[in-house]
Amino acid sequence: QVQLVESGGGLVQAGGSLRLSCAASGSILSPYTMDWYRQAPGKQREFVARISSIGVTVYAVPVKGRFTISKDDDKQTVYLQMNSLKPEDTAVYYCKVVMRGVHIVWGQGTQVTVSS
Repeated sequence: QVQLVESGGGLVQAGGSLRLSCAASGSILSPYTMDWYRQAPGKQREFVARISSIGVTVYAVPVKGRFTISKDDDKQTVYLQMNSLKPEDTAVYYCKVVMRGVHIVWGQGTQVTVSS
């Protein structure tokens, strides 16, 4: 059974950087997509970025050009490099994997707080 564990969140000043990691245990079935979502207090969870099993990436407009998603298949880990952080990036960040279009697993989330 696949489990996802996020790490790397924390408190950073505006303009700073953080790198989030999402480590998967168990066997990730291909094809898959791995996503980062975020949820700010009082708001709905929103899509941030996606990487597919063949390395195709997609970004939400608010983070394009600032965030980079990547993966290490040997480590079964997906990363989210976040640069030029803004206070509005403050949220709990979650990773999600969708395997073969039907098997969905979420991580527990990691808090990112950006101070102004």
